[in-house]
Amino acid sequence: MKKKLLFVTYLDEHPDAGLSYVIELAKVMKEDLTIFLIRKRIFSGKLDDLMTAVTFAEAGELETARQTISYDSQRDDNTDGEIDSLLEKCEESGVKCNVYSSKEDAVSTIENYFKHRNGIDIVLLGPNVTDYCNFSRKTLKRLSDTVARPIVTIAKQTSAVST
Repeated sequence: MKKKLLFVTYLDEHPDAGLSYVIELAKVMKEDLTIFLIRKRIFSGKLDDLMTAVTFAEAGELETARQTISYDSQRDDNTDGEIDSLLEKCEESGVKCNVYSSKEDAVSTIENYFKHRNGIDIVLLGPNVTDYCNFSRKTLKRLSDTVARPIVTIAKQTSAVST
């Protein structure tokens, strides 16, 4: 069984951040790639959208209310486009890739995956995951103990500005 790299990134925040690094690493290690696209938007966000739509409806702006509600379903439809885009980038680079989306948080998604499957060499957390989740040392330690694989956090590239 061929080993894989697992790349975890948030769908809502630049899902391709760090992807070029991960693809190159997969090519060098001659491994396949599995990508988890996590939806960071939780139930409270949908509740906020519904409350906003109700407010517009009560004010007599029914079209705006409909648009508010349909915007969220359009975001769900965009998931397929993001998946296709990531698959295309991997295919162009010659890396075999599987992409999955999840509505759970990153830690739960990774833990659930390792409860039922194996075959991952390294877990790579995209820059948007480590920025958004504020991973503490305790969380990383717990995750590392659960998956028993190296976990690599990818940082955003920063550029130095000379004055």
